[in-house]
Amino acid sequence: MKVTKYLIAAVAVLTVCSARADEGMWLLQLMKQQNSIDMMKKQGLKLAADDLYNPNGVSLKDAVGIFGGGCTGEIISPEGLILTNHHCGYGAIQQHSSVEHDYLTDGFWAKSRNEELPTPGLKFRFVHRIVDITDLVNAKVKAGEVTEVDALTAPFLGKLAKEELEKSDLKGKPGIEVRALPFYAGNKFYLFYYKVYSDVRMVAAPPSSVGKFGGETDNWMWPRHTGDFSMFRIYADANGEPAEYNASNVPLKTPKFLSISIKGLKENDYAMIMGFPGSTSRYLTRSEVKERMEADNQAMIDMRGVRLDVLRKYMDASDKTRIQYASKFAGSSNYWKNSIGMNKAIIDNDVLGTKAKQEKNFAEFAKGKTEYEGVVERIDEIIAKRMPVTRQFNYLYEALSGAIEFGSPYMIMHKIKTALKEKNDSLLAVSKAQLEEVFNDIHNKDYDHEVDRAVAKAILPALAQKLQPEIQSKYKGDYNAFVDDMYDNSILANRTNFDKFMKKPTVKAIEKDTATAYSRSKIEKLKAVSIEEKALSNGLELLHKAYIRGLGEMKLPVPSYPDANFTLRLTYGNVKAYSPRDAIHYNYYTTTDGILEKENPEDREFVVPAKLKELILNKDFGRYAMADGTMPVCFLTTNDITGGNSGSPVINGEGQLIGCAFDGNWESLSGDINFDNNLQRCIALDIRYVLFILEKLGDCGHLIKEMNIIE
Repeated sequence: MKVTKYLIAAVAVLTVCSARADEGMWLLQLMKQQNSIDMMKKQGLKLAADDLYNPNGVSLKDAVGIFGGGCTGEIISPEGLILTNHHCGYGAIQQHSSVEHDYLTDGFWAKSRNEELPTPGLKFRFVHRIVDITDLVNAKVKAGEVTEVDALTAPFLGKLAKEELEKSDLKGKPGIEVRALPFYAGNKFYLFYYKVYSDVRMVAAPPSSVGKFGGETDNWMWPRHTGDFSMFRIYADANGEPAEYNASNVPLKTPKFLSISIKGLKENDYAMIMGFPGSTSRYLTRSEVKERMEADNQAMIDMRGVRLDVLRKYMDASDKTRIQYASKFAGSSNYWKNSIGMNKAIIDNDVLGTKAKQEKNFAEFAKGKTEYEGVVERIDEIIAKRMPVTRQFNYLYEALSGAIEFGSPYMIMHKIKTALKEKNDSLLAVSKAQLEEVFNDIHNKDYDHEVDRAVAKAILPALAQKLQPEIQSKYKGDYNAFVDDMYDNSILANRTNFDKFMKKPTVKAIEKDTATAYSRSKIEKLKAVSIEEKALSNGLELLHKAYIRGLGEMKLPVPSYPDANFTLRLTYGNVKAYSPRDAIHYNYYTTTDGILEKENPEDREFVVPAKLKELILNKDFGRYAMADGTMPVCFLTTNDITGGNSGSPVINGEGQLIGCAFDGNWESLSGDINFDNNLQRCIALDIRYVLFILEKLGDCGHLIKEMNIIE
């Protein structure tokens, strides 16, 4: 196993780097080896490396964690107060909302600790320890305990992580989770220990007319005026250890929290972001980029577009439905629009041309090097065979698993059939209890059977135009008839049908149940296509491993960073405007003037709360206004971010919080594949606007008193 020096390059001549300093999602544990801290100081950082990441002490790393399942959050007070995005907290806000208590529309402001709302299922994870296990994995491969390919897989790495935890001093400690992951396509491996807190309570959320101002229209766009923030608090037991919710739990006394600067920003100021970027694919070949466009993104665009049209219609007609589907709609629409923008940006920014040039340079570099010669060509051969199958899988998954919620647990139904045939009363009782749980899970408070029926009636014909799935002959190709039969007559369609079956279950009822047949055929089809895709992808993992290793060697003395994989990273750059097209220049910040310019009382996306409008017109901004009396809302930086960075702290050169990252710009949505030095921008919420809304709109001065604010 060869792990080349580029992975931990300690370079003395970084001044000749051809890469821009703002590109890169850097591993904190490699900062010193890669000399990235020196580059940060040249950009304006005033801190030492150990102030950012110190494996043996407290550092900025200890104020940042994973919020929920896919966002970043930061600690902004010594009492465990979390700042993250509104769209990151959206599921929790929706979870607590009802027609009677519509926190999505009205906002939520806890005026005391007693009013902070427990949020079951919500967790916050701190990175407790990071361990390099590359040598351990390579030794196991060399010893024949695992193949080089299987060493990259979740089963092996999960087992290894558990084994390492068993040998660790952290074994048995409250809240400890462990995860092993490959980096640089398996040229490096790290083990992450997390400390997980599961009593997280909702503290503050502005109304959606602030937190989602601009809605779908402004998503991924600049100029932006969205107050995209929410606040939560971590509670722990009396010893500060993770514990499930208990009324006796207390706010966590955190070892590190971020001080907040309201001194203001100017263009070219240093800015860095620490967070958990979810996924990038910067090392794809040209053929793989085309596959992403045609097989992945297009399926998402086509199928999600159909579902979103249906949901939008029903949500506009009913407040109850709007609240039920708010989180689902937001989650689906975000990457629907992202996929549209990515495909456009790939063309506009000539990403395919950039990849072609990279591959030409790599071919020159690879001459005479047997481990690299022909690697790209072999990747291209695999992709050419795989792409039609990948396209089929993505269309099926988006439509049948992503859009349609209703179905039947055919495996449980099979167990009930077996129990009935064998007259096994104990198996029957257990299976019926499981079926009851599934019924309740399907018909939960955020599900509407008629809305889902409408989605199914729209999505199946749309899918048929792409893949022509089979509908049983008895429906004569009539999708509406098929859907109505399934949604009216299936066992799990409604409580009446369900209770009738549960009172007297029969094999015949199961065998003629439309939802059970549909669910079985759906899963079997997805499984078959997935197996075919995996077989066609055979060999791709090791080709990627060689290609990425070779690209790293080719770039030396410039250090390389690994693709994002939802692990802790740091990106650094500057506050900066940009000019996307001829005669168009965008300033690096927006103000509340733009909120009033965009206001449209007839459009839910651009409604301005009356109190906020009054504050803006009266210029009642308190100490948070700029020197000229205007109120900043959002700003731009050159930081390298992606999904998962949502909620990440934007930090100045002195280690103080200046904003909260929440989006990227439309022109650079190809950034997950190729970083564009001229166009790539992070859109961040100015911390001064957060505090202004918190104090003036939310009347939460008590929260501000918790914070350490630098004026």
